Amino acid sequence: MHTESAVNELAEEMDFAALLEESLAASHLERGDIVNGTVLSVDSQGLIVDIGWKQDGIVARGDIERMGRTTADYQVNAEIAVAVVNLSDHDGNLILSAAQARQNEDWLQAEEFMNSETLWTGEIADTNKGGVIVSFGHLRGFVPASHVLDLPRGMKEDERIAFLQTLVGNEITVKVIEVNRKRRRLVFSQLEAEQENRAARKEALLSELAEGTSRKGVVSGLCDFGAFVDLGGADGLIHISELAWHRVRHPSQVVAVGDEVEVYILNLDAQGKRIGLSLKRLQPNPWSLVDDMYHIGQLVEGVISRLESFGAFISLEPGIEALLHVSQMSSNPDENPLRHLYEGQKLLMRIISIEADRQRLGLSLTEVTAAEKAQWDERQIELVAAAAEAAQLEAEQNEIAAQAESADLQEQNDELAQHELEAEENSQAQPAPTES
Repeated sequence: MHTESAVNELAEEMDFAALLEESLAASHLERGDIVNGTVLSVDSQGLIVDIGWKQDGIVARGDIERMGRTTADYQVNAEIAVAVVNLSDHDGNLILSAAQARQNEDWLQAEEFMNSETLWTGEIADTNKGGVIVSFGHLRGFVPASHVLDLPRGMKEDERIAFLQTLVGNEITVKVIEVNRKRRRLVFSQLEAEQENRAARKEALLSELAEGTSRKGVVSGLCDFGAFVDLGGADGLIHISELAWHRVRHPSQVVAVGDEVEVYILNLDAQGKRIGLSLKRLQPNPWSLVDDMYHIGQLVEGVISRLESFGAFISLEPGIEALLHVSQMSSNPDENPLRHLYEGQKLLMRIISIEADRQRLGLSLTEVTAAEKAQWDERQIELVAAAAEAAQLEAEQNEIAAQAESADLQEQNDELAQHELEAEENSQAQPAPTES
């Protein structure tokens, strides 16, 4: 009796262990899992495969044909890798896929690319309203429109779709940014790939460049603090203070996007990946010419480039910026001399100090005599009158040319009308054909 009870207890323990194992197996099997199985049956409809779960799975014929194979290519008891598609369809069947399992290597490679941040080049196979589809082995990856380079912003949906359609068949270099096998999501970014490409090109360029040398480039962008120059795959910056020897308010005063320029390599920051450039260092420093061009006591003309509470900065040729201190503007201590000045105003002044080594040149209005000022004012009036006369003469010449062109055009039209009239008269003068 005791022996029979022990046997029954052992059997119950074995049944419980089997149920526990089955339960654990069921709980660990999820959609998208890749498992190995054994082919139990082969027929025209597909395969029956044992994957060691609570029930056998089905691999449909269509799934096999998607790989370019037939059910005849499989034999009973053969080992096969399958992916779990559905744990229980509407008929309660376990649905497996040999085609999706074959894609496993592509998923593994995509994960490797994502982890190593390796860039990959493929072909755009299709599009949808959200972006473009790229073939990746046996997989199809997605590049969202926001990650597509050169996609014009602000486009309507139909315009965006039409633009994306033009990209089909093009090669595209992308970075893998999301891999989710269970949800079958493979997402790429062309934008991030380009950013990494530019970073790599900049690093290579930094090792190639040397401070103190010059290089040609193309102005790629402007901002308030300077101009960016493409040196061949990477941009360097010309700070606004390095654009010219004279003061520059905005880079657009010196360069424009698309200009080809030769720049001086001012400094290289390999750690910060920055390239500092200069345009003015390749031009002669105008302050080196000051002692040859100017002397104390000389009368000069200049234009106010900037007004400050302590005076005015004056632009002189060639690219020299001098200072007209407020104490040198008026001899009347009760007057605010800045009230009569404005930026862009042309003045006659006398040089009162030169410090070329410190790049300083002092000017004075009070040191200009009344006779010198009157003579200069008269000369300015003559120049204005001459400029107005020249403009009037040019306008008259343009008017005469326009009238002559109009007269020539009218004459041509008259001749054409005369020819048409003569042709019409000749056609009417021809005798009508007689019937035979």
